Amino acid sequence: MKTFNKILLGIGLVSLTYSCTDLEEDLVGDLTTDFTVDGVTNQSFSGSAFTVSDGLTSAFGALRGTGTAGHGGYFSVQSVSSDEMAVTQKGGDWYDGGIWLDIHRHTQTAANGPIKDTWNGGYNAIAQVNNSIENGNLDANLTAQAKVLRAYLHWRLLDLYGRIRYVDENGASAQLSRSAGFARIEGEILSALGVASVSAAMDLSGSALTKGDVKYRINQFAALGILAKLYLNAEVYTGTARWQEAHDAADYIISNGSYRLSDSSVSVPNPSKRPAVSSDAESLTGYAAVFSPANYDNPEIIWSVEYDEATAGGMNFHQMSLHYASQFTYLFQDQPWNGYSALEEFYNSYEDGDARKDANFIIGAQTDFGGSVVVDLASDTQDPAITYSASINELEPNAGRTDGARLGKFSFKNFARPDLDNDYPIVRLGDVYLMRAEAKARVAGDWSMAAADVNTVRARAGVSALGSITADSFLAERGREMFMESSRRSDLIRFGKWNSTWWEKTNSDAYRIVMPIPADAIQNSNGALTQNQGY
Repeated sequence: MKTFNKILLGIGLVSLTYSCTDLEEDLVGDLTTDFTVDGVTNQSFSGSAFTVSDGLTSAFGALRGTGTAGHGGYFSVQSVSSDEMAVTQKGGDWYDGGIWLDIHRHTQTAANGPIKDTWNGGYNAIAQVNNSIENGNLDANLTAQAKVLRAYLHWRLLDLYGRIRYVDENGASAQLSRSAGFARIEGEILSALGVASVSAAMDLSGSALTKGDVKYRINQFAALGILAKLYLNAEVYTGTARWQEAHDAADYIISNGSYRLSDSSVSVPNPSKRPAVSSDAESLTGYAAVFSPANYDNPEIIWSVEYDEATAGGMNFHQMSLHYASQFTYLFQDQPWNGYSALEEFYNSYEDGDARKDANFIIGAQTDFGGSVVVDLASDTQDPAITYSASINELEPNAGRTDGARLGKFSFKNFARPDLDNDYPIVRLGDVYLMRAEAKARVAGDWSMAAADVNTVRARAGVSALGSITADSFLAERGREMFMESSRRSDLIRFGKWNSTWWEKTNSDAYRIVMPIPADAIQNSNGALTQNQGY
């Protein structure tokens, strides 16, 4: 192990520790002194990532504790309940009392552990934001950011659970109707933007938020991105559509921001390139670069959650998805868990040649770090060589140990620790293009109006333009672009597909467009919370 120390002005002593092996060279660049970027001070650059140090470090860091990009919380509940993926029971592995089977089949109850953990994680993060507002000695900009972050966290709870309590530095509200919760979230973000409403003619010059491009903090464009998500689902939440506001929020970002799609001009080294395997790509380019371990400054990302293998853990997609023996493919520090896999129909929705298909999934024969075949030593099949197939034989009780394409969108590096370095985008330009496209089509009542933005996104993926678009084809396109970004559940509900049948899921109880409020939360609320209808 080697350790380098250097004084960073305004921060103090910073230690950078890294290891080198014969197979891994870690070039440690110049550690710079403190500097200002886009109006934000106390940023350090270590050669691999920016880290922002201010009065909201703990508040933004709390997003990691909600399961934003890891097993067991927000990501899991949002994704496993959709038609994107499942956690299959492989004999004695992954039954876990049936919690993942229930979430996938829409038979979950108020006692379900991940649903409870997601609720608690959201409110714990909100408490951290409120603590920063009360005790962080924040200036106007940081206060505005904190309030938008708080509103965003409440939006995730509103979307999942429906009737929530809004908790600010003055305490908790009564349990709100979904419409009232929507209004509270909208009002807090609009206040931070310094406007009474979103429109094409809005003037944001009075906002305490800046336009500075600092990925781990909220600027005007990030706040508008959250509003666009809120307005896109307004009809589900309140019964009243807000398509025009969704369009105007997204359009403002595209028209006024400095962001651009990560296209062929954006390329980063492939961290999982094995020296002895010539077929491994040298670089990750375009769409794949958005989600790489070096995505901290990707030009498409507007706001992201910082993850770091040593100091900001919580992203463990490689552990969640890959077969145990895939440890030898990348020489991971720990053995993966062999849990999550993509559904066959979802995987097959991509056409060959789509760059997103190659980036999003790991499929086919697996080899070790030197290129030799990897085998499943516990397999009772005639050929124990590990080959990930698109098909899955069953959800339970004996799903195939190598069945299902694995989650590869957030690429991982050789020698990875149990936590990954990739930052997780919350607002990015590809999503904003699709939000503008959908809102424009819905305002006009004509899906052809979405064609320009949809085809912009498809062009980046290397697939041909769509000549015509319907609601169904748009939803499919959005699914291909947004896989693993925790939007599929909300999208299916908005498009009226949530109660449809998909692999191993037939339940269509209408009330399940929201999750049950955890039984423990109701029990501990002294009557302040009541259960959602049907549960």
